[in-house]
Amino acid sequence: MMGDAEPGKRISPLKNFVAGGVGGACLLFAGHPLDTIKVRLQTQPRASRSQYVLYTGTYDCLRKTLLKEGVLGLYKGMAAPLVGVAPMMAISFFGFGLGKQLLQPDHSTPVTYPQIYLAGMLAGVFTTVIVTPGERIKCLLQVQSSSGQLKYVGPLDCAVQLYKEQGIRSVYKGTVLTLIRDVPSSGLYFLTYEYMKNCLTPEGQSVNQLSTPRILLAGGLAGIMNWVVALPPDVLKSNFQTAVEGRYKGLRHVVMELIQEEGTRALYKGFSAVMLRAFPANAACFLGFEVTVRILNWLAPDW
Repeated sequence: MMGDAEPGKRISPLKNFVAGGVGGACLLFAGHPLDTIKVRLQTQPRASRSQYVLYTGTYDCLRKTLLKEGVLGLYKGMAAPLVGVAPMMAISFFGFGLGKQLLQPDHSTPVTYPQIYLAGMLAGVFTTVIVTPGERIKCLLQVQSSSGQLKYVGPLDCAVQLYKEQGIRSVYKGTVLTLIRDVPSSGLYFLTYEYMKNCLTPEGQSVNQLSTPRILLAGGLAGIMNWVVALPPDVLKSNFQTAVEGRYKGLRHVVMELIQEEGTRALYKGFSAVMLRAFPANAACFLGFEVTVRILNWLAPDW
């Protein structure tokens, strides 16, 4: 059992939205460069006997991107997730809070870890509506930069072209894979954060008074555990969303073809980039969220 919040203290939906938006922006700025590298490593063509792979690893991809496109090349496709990051993180934290309320009718009793995990899974379901089109556009923009064929001039142009080609289905291509990636991993994400916060809280102190280094540690570890579960479906999602129309018949086809061509190791493409990104990006996210909540509680205690 655990007590992850003080009795009578609840964050309002408005505070959730603002704090979640700040946390999400912090995550994006800290983690997007390595996200670009991850997607490029995941989607680069398989090497043939007469052709070398474009990137040999995380460092090689970073070096070539900087040489060819400069620092801004690492932030390609960031506008799309940035536009959706405030509502996405707000919905994520709202979904998590709603899940806890539904699973814990009596607020005088502590929340259990299984309840935390299930509430986190609900947060993953809630965010898919915003995440899927943002991820689809982001991946296409990131991949076209490395291929040298500029079909889209930006996120809005990409969204418009996708809609014109095949309607809303094209914009939401990869929804099932996004759910497979985000629902279990989101549960583990929130569970790890809450568990680590409790473990790191000194005896006799409130979990809400946790120091900045300990918040960073809890948030960073939550990010790593999230991606341990999320990476294989993320590789499949990136390949499915960036493939030409008609290449894959469905989820099973993506899995079978990827494993047949490159083996099971293909499901962990971009592992180094993901893990290098996971700790600082999610540490920044939770710190941004916690700091903003504390500021809002001080500025507007009655919100």
